[in-house]
Amino acid sequence: MKRYQRLEWHHGYDEDPTVIYSEIDAKGFETCKVEQFRGGTSTFADESTATGSTWLAEVALPSLEEIAGQTEFKAEAIDASTFEDVWRSAHEERS
Repeated sequence: MKRYQRLEWHHGYDEDPTVIYSEIDAKGFETCKVEQFRGGTSTFADESTATGSTWLAEVALPSLEEIAGQTEFKAEAIDASTFEDVWRSAHEERS
């Protein structure tokens, strides 16, 4: 069963994303990802495509609780529909 998450990453680096959306498989590996940057641009990756500096993690992700325990992140579970809306929007931006 897949799960979906949204991370806000609080940092001062212009080249890094500020929001990261991930679709994660039952083993904890990302299958799709969208990264949003200051200024409103987005990049994305899946198992066959990568744009910008975005790529799928090569290791299983920690639990949402572990991520939320890090002060620079605000982490939340989202539903598949929300992820699909963000995914579609990122693709339309690139068209």
